[in-house]
Amino acid sequence: MNFPKKTSLAIATFLLLAAGLEYGPGPSWLRLRKTRILEAFDFGPVSSALPQGPAKASPTARTADRKGLAKTPVRQQDVRQIADPGGAMAHFYEALARTERREPGAITQVLHYGDSPVTADSITADARAILQKRFGDAGQGFVLIAKPWAWYGHRGIQLKGSGWRMAAATQSRAKDGFHGLGGVSFEGAPGATSTITLPDDQHTRLEVQYLQQPEGGVFHLEGNAGPIGDVNTAGETKEPGFASFGLPAGTGKITLSVISGTVRLFGWTFQKKGPGVIYHSLGLNGAQVQAVLRYFDAGQWTIELQHERPDLVVINYGTNESVFPEYIERQYPGELRKVIERVKQAVPNASVLVMSPMDRGERDSTGDIVTVPILPRIVEIQRAEAIAAGCAFFDTFDAMGGAGTMARWYESQPRLVSADFTHPLPAGAARVGGLLDDALMRGYARFQASTGGAK
Repeated sequence: MNFPKKTSLAIATFLLLAAGLEYGPGPSWLRLRKTRILEAFDFGPVSSALPQGPAKASPTARTADRKGLAKTPVRQQDVRQIADPGGAMAHFYEALARTERREPGAITQVLHYGDSPVTADSITADARAILQKRFGDAGQGFVLIAKPWAWYGHRGIQLKGSGWRMAAATQSRAKDGFHGLGGVSFEGAPGATSTITLPDDQHTRLEVQYLQQPEGGVFHLEGNAGPIGDVNTAGETKEPGFASFGLPAGTGKITLSVISGTVRLFGWTFQKKGPGVIYHSLGLNGAQVQAVLRYFDAGQWTIELQHERPDLVVINYGTNESVFPEYIERQYPGELRKVIERVKQAVPNASVLVMSPMDRGERDSTGDIVTVPILPRIVEIQRAEAIAAGCAFFDTFDAMGGAGTMARWYESQPRLVSADFTHPLPAGAARVGGLLDDALMRGYARFQASTGGAK
């Protein structure tokens, strides 16, 4: 693509300034604007002469070694497997076995916490689809009341909302730390509404998670098949509330409306009769372990976790921490440890899986795409903390190809990652979701073999 000389100089200057926002000093909110700016100037592959698929010696796939950092130790075990030396995944596998045997009411519940890819239901949607195809579809699970971010999503669902004051734990935040299961609080008065359209009309139960509080208001639920019910959120104490309703046959669209006072909601959950799997996608834009630790009220979150009775909790952070190397070395291990402890204390019978971030790329001084230097160190810390805490660990970074993967993904045809070298495109997300599912099923097969199989 050729531009006039003046236009070319203007674009070059603009891009250099944009890159400076990312790599130069300044507040993180300013640096983070860079990725979106550069996406607007995505002119395609860096060069048509560069390899268009995975290559062992791609010049854009250099590791962090060139910057003086040590290599991640070479691993002898199959990186596609879940590291589980203590049998931490046994509870989850037992739940899957009951579901596979089609025992009445055998619903396997997964809570997957993560950052922006999970916010968009990337990776989680693919893992959900594969698990539900094999073990049965027990429903869509948890969905936020409205969209805090334009890219928030849940595959197969349409969601519209208006009139809500939203407070996400990673941004504006609720002062009391009450952010519900999904990390976002929604406050609304009469006129606030949300409408959800489900992918089918087979769901049999709806639950709304709200805050019970003095002088709480009332909201109404209306389905396309008729009225569902009203909920008065007033109560003597301030604590999480749960309103559950059976859905009339044929319900595929539901509208929630505030009819009096002020209500505060956290999300709604949709369930089918089962047996089957419910895979809850619980992503927050910009999420890090410190957001969970510092901005989720511990008591409230414990109640929310216990209410769900999960069989597996996935802790999938690390991408957003990768721009703070000093924090990683000094504070990150302890904060990750405390988040793991909080989950295990809340739901001691659940399996806990720490899932590493994907590869993340950046342009180096020569213009090559390289792995963010601190990322392998994050993976190592996560592995050590997970195993020490008696949890399982899945190394997404190594399973997808290790250092340089995002360079290869960006150059591949079709492209698998966006121009920020961080967020996977649908085909890339499907690949990672497939890797996670494959690792889970490998572990499940070993469990079945060791216990004599489903009975």
